[in-house]
Amino acid sequence: MTTTLAIDCGGGGIKASVLDGAGTMRARPLRVPTPYPLPTALFVKTLLDLGGRLPAADRVTVGMPGMVRHGVVVTTPHYVTRAGPRTKPVPELVAEWSGFDVQTALGEAFGLPTLVLNDAEVHGAGVVAGTGLELVLTMGTGLGCALFDGGVLAPHLELSQAPVRWGMSYDTYVGEHERRRLGDAFWSRRVRGIVEGLRPVFQWDRLYLGGGNSRLIRPEQLARMGDDVVVVPNTAGIIGGVRAWAMRRGG
Repeated sequence: MTTTLAIDCGGGGIKASVLDGAGTMRARPLRVPTPYPLPTALFVKTLLDLGGRLPAADRVTVGMPGMVRHGVVVTTPHYVTRAGPRTKPVPELVAEWSGFDVQTALGEAFGLPTLVLNDAEVHGAGVVAGTGLELVLTMGTGLGCALFDGGVLAPHLELSQAPVRWGMSYDTYVGEHERRRLGDAFWSRRVRGIVEGLRPVFQWDRLYLGGGNSRLIRPEQLARMGDDVVVVPNTAGIIGGVRAWAMRRGG
């Protein structure tokens, strides 16, 4: 049975576990704070050290924030900053991360077959049914997005960076900073507002709301979103590490 080291990289923390072929965790998940500033070499070392504290695996799946295309970083919002989310980008880090072949670097470091995707895409792989058009939105430090058609991952759209209102991006508009500022009740209304705004854009068959903050959406707002919108556990960010291999484009 193939085992998978699944690593879920966020703006505030990095979590990992080892999964069996059915997606069941074979070890208690471990978490470390995301270090800042975070040059690419430190990122690789952090993941390697974390994986070394878990049972040996046959392959590695990594989900990370930003636009990752064919294992190469196009942009990543948090890891180029001086001290984490909402702090100033460092020009040297922006240049270092842009075009970084993170999949090859991690594959060589672990000495194992490695798959690197956007973190929302790995999360989505853990929850989608595999039929129809399924959209996944993750609520955490910011907003993550992944789209699946018939169980196959569609090209990534960095929806989080699109403007939504008052010059704010989706990342900011429903991100953690605004949730804390507004409180859960008003923030939940915002989440419902973006769901209603995106519905005619995607015409999904099902929308999954995941990430650590999805559980804070008020029940009355969730009920008004419709039966085709469901909240899913945050553990999907790790569990999806197995199914992601079969659901990736060309998989």
